Amino acid sequence: MADISRRKDDHLELAISGDVGFKRTTTLFEHVRFVHDALPELAVAELDTSLTLMGKKLRAPILIAAMTGGSERAERINKELAQIAEERGYAFGLGSQRAMHRHPGKSATYAVRDVAPTTLVLGNLGLVQAAQMSSDDVKRLVDGVGADALCLHLNPAQELIQDDGDRDFRGGLDTLSRLLQSGVRLVVKETGCGLSASVAARVRALGVEYVDVSGAGGTSWVAVETHRASEARRPLGQAFWEWGIPTAASVALCARHGFRGIFATGGMSTGLEIAKAIALGASAGGIARRALQALESGGPDGARAFFEGIEVELRAAMLLTGSRNLAALGSAPRLVTGELAQWLELGA
Repeated sequence: MADISRRKDDHLELAISGDVGFKRTTTLFEHVRFVHDALPELAVAELDTSLTLMGKKLRAPILIAAMTGGSERAERINKELAQIAEERGYAFGLGSQRAMHRHPGKSATYAVRDVAPTTLVLGNLGLVQAAQMSSDDVKRLVDGVGADALCLHLNPAQELIQDDGDRDFRGGLDTLSRLLQSGVRLVVKETGCGLSASVAARVRALGVEYVDVSGAGGTSWVAVETHRASEARRPLGQAFWEWGIPTAASVALCARHGFRGIFATGGMSTGLEIAKAIALGASAGGIARRALQALESGGPDGARAFFEGIEVELRAAMLLTGSRNLAALGSAPRLVTGELAQWLELGA
């Protein structure tokens, strides 16, 4: 149990202050340019940032994205950020519940319903772990935290760098199909390497309705594991540090496949980026590292101020594109340039 808690705290510390960002790869949101509307005929007060997702009303298209669980420090972080999500009308994502499955005594570190009774809460479990569990066991993890849906995360690149990581990734599609048939609401999620059009097509064909792209350009979980890996495995991590599909490209590619909801995570840090993600087809933008840094440096009030700034930027982008609501923002005129245009032309 101590090893799991230590690993979770290692991940947190690296996410807060470690050298774990992509060095050359960006999210590619810099290649999305909105067309400025100098005559918007709107007042900031009448802008509507709300949406309904998975049957829950959100005041703004923001997800405090999956980060942690499984340690005392994680419990504090989850409680404080989930309370902010409740106050501000955001969605909230838990970190991997693998520790909770292995050690039920860790359940309290994921429990947030006492501070976030109405929030859209997303549970979290690795697809490889789910493949080894019964559907009833998976449901118990979802019910145990009162989650509205379960993110099944795909992380083969991250696992390959871990000394004791998974090496067998067979049976993923069968597991998704089994869990869908059992009635578990699923979000297929990557962990910093993005979802391709091919993966989007395959999971959509099974009936998956929600995805979280978690693209490249922000925190590299290959980098995180490279820092933690043995000397023998570090060269592999260095070689694949930049691996992945940039977040903006992954959002736009997934948007072609008719999902009911797309979360844009992976290097998201501004309200303008969230606006661009929505223009590319996302339902909401998810922020993890910057939220965690704001919380750790300024406490809950620092995190609240950070998210207020995110919303101010989002509303500014809406006003300056003449977008009264998120649907209008989704169809706002924009120019896609450079590498992002190449990704969309490739369509893979």
